[in-house]
Amino acid sequence: MSLPANNLESLAPAALGERLGELCRARAINVTTAESCTGGGVACAITAVAGSSDYFETGYVTYSNAAKTRLLGVPGALIERCGAVSREVVEAMVAGACRDSGAALGVAISGVAGPGGGSEEKPVGTVWLAWGSHDQQQAERHHFPGDREAIRHQAVQLALAGLIARLER
Repeated sequence: MSLPANNLESLAPAALGERLGELCRARAINVTTAESCTGGGVACAITAVAGSSDYFETGYVTYSNAAKTRLLGVPGALIERCGAVSREVVEAMVAGACRDSGAALGVAISGVAGPGGGSEEKPVGTVWLAWGSHDQQQAERHHFPGDREAIRHQAVQLALAGLIARLER
């Protein structure tokens, strides 16, 4: 399947999941997810593809701060200092997910999907994503428009597009 490289995030999660599967199989690589505000949406898109167990074994839904600490090893002090919706926390989430699962590549997401919970510094629609491995991460902050469903959908699309982009390099 050939996808437009310059606009991957505009594609449906199903198409992105298919492309991710092709790339993972071709490169014999396993991926993992660590999700907060998307509640497993990325893992859902990945596992919607038949045979995804070839490259996806473990995904984490760590909605609470305690779960981020317990399951992914994110230090509680880091969450207190930076907030759950931050570069530092999503980088620690993806590192922990890859370390625990043994996956070579992962994505982590934490954000404010709304309708409440936003602040002046982190308004509704603020989402941090990190892609990487246990020893190297790259994070980005995005602000997505729309209601809760739209924000979560856009975050899932971008998470998948980011995994694909890193595998196509």
